[in-house]
Amino acid sequence: MQITQLTLPAAILYAAVGMAVVMAILSLLALLVQIISKMISAMEKRKAPAEVLATPAYEEPAPAAEAPKATAPPQVAPQVTLIDTDEATAAVLMAIVAERSGIPLNRLAFKSIKLLED
Repeated sequence: MQITQLTLPAAILYAAVGMAVVMAILSLLALLVQIISKMISAMEKRKAPAEVLATPAYEEPAPAAEAPKATAPPQVAPQVTLIDTDEATAAVLMAIVAERSGIPLNRLAFKSIKLLED
């Protein structure tokens, strides 16, 4: 097998052809993105008239000045009945339940916590 050497003009030609191919593919991708974007915007415009019909044509104006709202009294947490368990264990259990359920602890209401024997 004989290896031929690449001359400088041939190397420049290969590099130019390679860059031209890459630029052509990038141009096609840009054109494809624009076409898809126009299709999506046309679909959204089709949905828009249905939303316009759903909203009332006349909305009442907002009152000029509203009276300041009274602040609500702070809510007192309900008492938790602990049966055969200490406060530290109950606090850990409540934190675990809040974490695993994804509900904030202040939104949960525990009535009683009982230690079960195994």
